[in-house]
Amino acid sequence: MTNLIKLFGIEVVDLNTESATIRMEIDEKSHQPYGYVHGGMNAVLVETAASIGANHNLEGRVAMGLEVNVNHLRAKKTGTLIAKATKVHLGRSTAVYSVDIFDEQNKHIAAGRCTMQIIEMK
Repeated sequence: MTNLIKLFGIEVVDLNTESATIRMEIDEKSHQPYGYVHGGMNAVLVETAASIGANHNLEGRVAMGLEVNVNHLRAKKTGTLIAKATKVHLGRSTAVYSVDIFDEQNKHIAAGRCTMQIIEMK
């Protein structure tokens, strides 16, 4: 696990060849100054879920983020965020995952997409 995943207590709840689902409990580390989840936290969840999903399908190679897009749909102060990354494309040199973030009440919090470069591990 990376330091970022440990810092925010992100955990994998489901992982297969088509998707990856992660969850995170909201706390003060993830808040912006007004007490809501910081938009950057949604970006972290999008890239983390997509990267876990893509890397699950790779052997001897690694997927690293090239571009992250996030649409923030609803503000959230407390509770749980659940991000599900679904494979759109997994090729020789790039991967694209679509990611939806919901809360514990199944309210849609954010929608995003992550494009990753696939490189050989050295």
